[in-house]
Amino acid sequence: MTEPTHDEAHGGALGTRLNWLRAAVLGANDGIVSTAGLVVGVAGATDSRAALLTAGLAGLLAGSMSMAAGEYVSVSTQRDSEKAALAMERQELREQPELELEELTGLLRQRGLSQEVAREAAEQLTARDALRAHARVELGIDPDQLTNPWHAAWASFLAFTVGALLPLLAIVLPPAAWRLPVTVVCVLAALVLTGWSSARLGAADPKRAVLRNVAGGALAMGVTYLAGTLLGAAGV
Repeated sequence: MTEPTHDEAHGGALGTRLNWLRAAVLGANDGIVSTAGLVVGVAGATDSRAALLTAGLAGLLAGSMSMAAGEYVSVSTQRDSEKAALAMERQELREQPELELEELTGLLRQRGLSQEVAREAAEQLTARDALRAHARVELGIDPDQLTNPWHAAWASFLAFTVGALLPLLAIVLPPAAWRLPVTVVCVLAALVLTGWSSARLGAADPKRAVLRNVAGGALAMGVTYLAGTLLGAAGV
């Protein structure tokens, strides 16, 4: 008889996966949508391949660096907060170990353990590694797996770059008459894929994620194309 499988992720593994997923999906979506909006807007004003390539490359480089810098700053702040919380917990354990033991016992009781079992578990966890026990149970932090700002920055940079390359290539490679429809189809297809993938990996509803992605991308391209067309007609 085949044993049932259990694929649900728990604890730090789930948190790590969701952090990477968040950075990658946000980076890819931003790369696709922002670059698509930029090049489609320029295409509304001119059919110059050089102008489209210049605008697309500038948007790709600016966007990827902005995403990387933003993720680095954001995750660095989170890491600093985690380090500060661990330092405070370390000081409390040193200055008032009995109170910390009582606190850990109470936290374990809140998870459904009886007073006796919670007390015994708290004592064993404290004897093994008091800081690790409090970090995981009280703070929800794994001291060995603190968030890494460089990982998040590189993930966002690469994801944005990969996402931005799609509309950039789609707008500059085809003949002039096919540039816009090819770009729109490629962008919407990519947004369907990223929306579905992010929802599946995050155990969310794929339909909602896909709808949000496609609607946002279509709106961005429509608005920028209209603006580019009006500016082009005005001779700006």
